[in-house]
Amino acid sequence: MQASSQGANALEHLSPVWFVPVMGWCGLAQAWLRASDSGEELTTLLATLAGAVALAIFLVVSTLSLVRWSKYPSAVAMDMQHPVRHPFLATIPISIMLLASLGVAIFWNASESLNNGLRLAWASGSLLEIAATLWVTARWLQAKEVGGPNWNAITPILFIPVVGNALAPLAGLPIGLEPWAMAQFGLGLFLWPVMQALLVARWVHVGPLPPRMMPSLFIMVVPPSIVGLDLLQIGVALPWIWCMWGIGAFFLALAVTQMSTLRSLPFGMPHWGMSFPMAAFTILTLRLASLSDCGWLVLLGFALLAITTLLILWLSFATFKGLLSGALLSPEAG
Repeated sequence: MQASSQGANALEHLSPVWFVPVMGWCGLAQAWLRASDSGEELTTLLATLAGAVALAIFLVVSTLSLVRWSKYPSAVAMDMQHPVRHPFLATIPISIMLLASLGVAIFWNASESLNNGLRLAWASGSLLEIAATLWVTARWLQAKEVGGPNWNAITPILFIPVVGNALAPLAGLPIGLEPWAMAQFGLGLFLWPVMQALLVARWVHVGPLPPRMMPSLFIMVVPPSIVGLDLLQIGVALPWIWCMWGIGAFFLALAVTQMSTLRSLPFGMPHWGMSFPMAAFTILTLRLASLSDCGWLVLLGFALLAITTLLILWLSFATFKGLLSGALLSPEAG
């Protein structure tokens, strides 16, 4: 009876963190697509398959989230009010933007109707992302007693809304929405150092993150990686891209120093926080490798691609295993 009851209530715990795998698989698809610049058909096929997995996860999680919203509105409200987890709301529009960006990269100009559909999908995700960012930052204006900021709530998860805005030029420019995309990019570019400064201040005032949140350290890799890709998109000189790559490499190395703690943690959805950051840094490395005369960077890029692929496959297997065992979709697992 207890197992049956847990199964019946599992949907109640399907928080927005379940959209993070969509981000991870989209990032992996883009990484393999970047590897296909050499003309290999196999890498293009792998990118398309990874994108199909991302789309399938998005459709399933979106459908179940709508059912959850209708059946458990109080659980949805609790997610939105949670002092630490509320920025995960931004993973929904980010997933839409990433899927649209992937569609632009693979199918753009296949037909005018498809182009219009991709524009509409990207614009919808972009507007929702701006709304989510405004909603998250508006909480900072509230008193601590009614959901406003406190030091314990300052975590790398707050970078998630920043990431969504920084993504805008990657597809916004190719589809002809440059003013819109660059304005949104400016918002992300402004918020990134603000969040970084808050996080450093949090470490000084409160101390390290709880062990269960250690995977979120990888999120700090994303802003410099995405900003670097954006700067490439708008034609900024290569030395500035190297600057972004160096910052991303430092934050990746910093996160890796906590690997012993990560290995000791039981698997949970927070582990997916490693997926998109690894993919984003891999994409930037592969882009730099194709533009610079650095043989070592080519080797590093493909090594990162292999590591990222194995990581996301492991995360997917562990998630499937956790769902079967009932370890996930519980009050603590999210």
